[in-house]
Amino acid sequence: MTLTPTRAQVEALAADQSDEPIVMLNLLRFKDEADGIDLGVSGREAYNRYAAATAPFLANVGGRVLSAIEAKQSVIGPAEPEWDVVALVEYPSRKAFLQMATDPDYLKIHAHREAGLADSRLVVCAPAGGLS
Repeated sequence: MTLTPTRAQVEALAADQSDEPIVMLNLLRFKDEADGIDLGVSGREAYNRYAAATAPFLANVGGRVLSAIEAKQSVIGPAEPEWDVVALVEYPSRKAFLQMATDPDYLKIHAHREAGLADSRLVVCAPAGGLS
């Protein structure tokens, strides 16, 4: 289960001071039932609470959700689905992402994310020149 970055991962992200836009690939697997702050609802509902509360913070740093889609079936890979939702979130820069991710008020709502997710991945992405 991976829900938060390691210190080394945060330091590596912060070390790159480029002002290029980034897209964060979010791979999300929900708990059947949330725990913690959202005990009594589904993991998906807990995560939806987090997503709704995150929207103003995302807008404040100039970010936006590009796409959020449900994973349905593996064509290549394990037969059992690994992820429930795949989301692409664009930020103007790594600095903008870190500004949001370290905002004390944002961190208060992060408990909904942890209550709802069984596992996750967050991958920094950039345009792959020549592949289109």
